[in-house]
Amino acid sequence: NDYRRGNFLMAIPNSRASLISYCKRKLGHGVIDINISTDQEDDVVDEALQYYQDYHVDAIQRTFLKHQLTSTDITNEYITISDAITGVVKVFPIGGTNVTNNSMFNVKYQLRLNDLFDLADVEMIHYSMVMDHLELLDNLLVGTKTFDYNRHMDRLYIYMDWESDVEANDYIVMEVYQIIAPTTFTNVYNDLWLKRYTTALLKKQWGQNLKKFDSITLPGGITYNGQSLYDEANTEIENLESAILTNHDTLPSMIIG
Repeated sequence: NDYRRGNFLMAIPNSRASLISYCKRKLGHGVIDINISTDQEDDVVDEALQYYQDYHVDAIQRTFLKHQLTSTDITNEYITISDAITGVVKVFPIGGTNVTNNSMFNVKYQLRLNDLFDLADVEMIHYSMVMDHLELLDNLLVGTKTFDYNRHMDRLYIYMDWESDVEANDYIVMEVYQIIAPTTFTNVYNDLWLKRYTTALLKKQWGQNLKKFDSITLPGGITYNGQSLYDEANTEIENLESAILTNHDTLPSMIIG
């Protein structure tokens, strides 16, 4: 992917390989040799993406998931969800009473049926107060199920009586934060912070590789200063990590494993 800015053709990273090429060019590749192995390059990109997805607001999206329960879920008393989920914000009410269930005897249903047929005749303030009161009754009589989510286990534990509160084929609806897959939405690789962070990590790895030659004079009097590269990269990494926590972190209210 390229785009034109004025008379210049600018390369846009849109894959792991193009991100690595971009970052190596920033370090001088093409003019000097960047002494990093292919495996090290892949490790650096993995580390950069992991930090980006853990802390950057643009790396995740708030969305809703539904899960149809199986008999295995009920036996296990937990739900297995995708490892792309970084946090669970809310589990929507499970079960209910006659105050809130979906039937003709539902109080909210009757309120809407009788009072909202003609919006012009509705006292919206009164309607809002009644709905708040019904929600309070729902919380008192039914309550909100507490839950716990561990990202490394990919399990959502909901604290309830699984044998009586739910049945197989019931649905659980969750509000979650989900990683935006860079392989699908390739513009992730062009994120400015991610490019700078990956470049700094590559520089650190390069410095680490060169440090063992610091005391050796090569033919022609050439010497390496890997420690200087390493220290410079460490400073850049610290600044970038501080910036992401200050400027790009969502600080969501959610359960994070």
